Amino acid sequence: MLNRFGIIFICLLLLGGCSGPNPKGKLQKVGLLVPETINDQVWGTKGFKGMLRIQSKFDVDVFYKEGMNSQSAVERAVKEFSQKGVNMIFGHGSEYGEYFNNISKDYPEIHFVSFNSDAKNSNTTSLSFKAYAMGFFGGMVAAHMSKLKKVGVLAAYEWQPEIEGFYQGAMAEDKNIQVSIDYVGNWDDEQKAVQLADKMIEKGVDVIYPAGDGYNVPVIERVKERGLYVIGYVSEQSDLGESTVLTSTIQQVDKLYEKVAEQYNEGELESGNLFFDFQDDVICLGKFSPLVSKDFIQKMNRYIETYKVTGKLPN
Repeated sequence: MLNRFGIIFICLLLLGGCSGPNPKGKLQKVGLLVPETINDQVWGTKGFKGMLRIQSKFDVDVFYKEGMNSQSAVERAVKEFSQKGVNMIFGHGSEYGEYFNNISKDYPEIHFVSFNSDAKNSNTTSLSFKAYAMGFFGGMVAAHMSKLKKVGVLAAYEWQPEIEGFYQGAMAEDKNIQVSIDYVGNWDDEQKAVQLADKMIEKGVDVIYPAGDGYNVPVIERVKERGLYVIGYVSEQSDLGESTVLTSTIQQVDKLYEKVAEQYNEGELESGNLFFDFQDDVICLGKFSPLVSKDFIQKMNRYIETYKVTGKLPN
């Protein structure tokens, strides 16, 4: 416990430094709330990197709190942040939308930002990635590289737009492809996700899209053991094995946080629900495996550029 606390203390020193208020705009100090940890190497880590980008660009103090997974915990954290002079708080998940809607009227000097939620007050904003196209292009790659013409999605929840996108993208690339879809029912249930992956593999699926940031790494490791392929999710995951990870569907959360902080700093951040896609340069495909042909990579790049300009996906 002491070592972990010490590491966090050092991080706070590095983050906070001796910077003062930002003389160039509205942004003063920034806070981050994460439901679990910043050390998960996926979702939580991306939020932390977003704070680092904001601290570097705007020369402001930034703070974070982990394990913020209840209304009471969030209320205590917001009160503490307010006392420190924080005037922008990022809640790193969909659960924070409701929390912020409940308390934001008590803190009119703070702008509250959440993910994939419904922001209802004038000082609240929800950010959402338009993930359909991201899944679509991932599905195209999966179908192209499947030797057995069987690909699979391990989704957390049915509402994820990238799931339907993956299915349609796979069918667009190969009308004879078979797409299996299973739901973990949780972002973080590693055991269930791996079990479902094993069942898919037993059925002949040779490319899996683990669309859950809390369990995709153990699924990738299991697929690697079997000598099969995956499409990475949320982060660049080629470092887990270039012969396993064909490409990754990346949501650049850290870059989006910097973009939103800049809008707020300039007095241009809108309240309500905002959506971001490839055109906003915060979603992209990651590094391609050397197993993917250069001709196909060039074709995918053309498709993505066309989508950015026209909003149209390949038929």
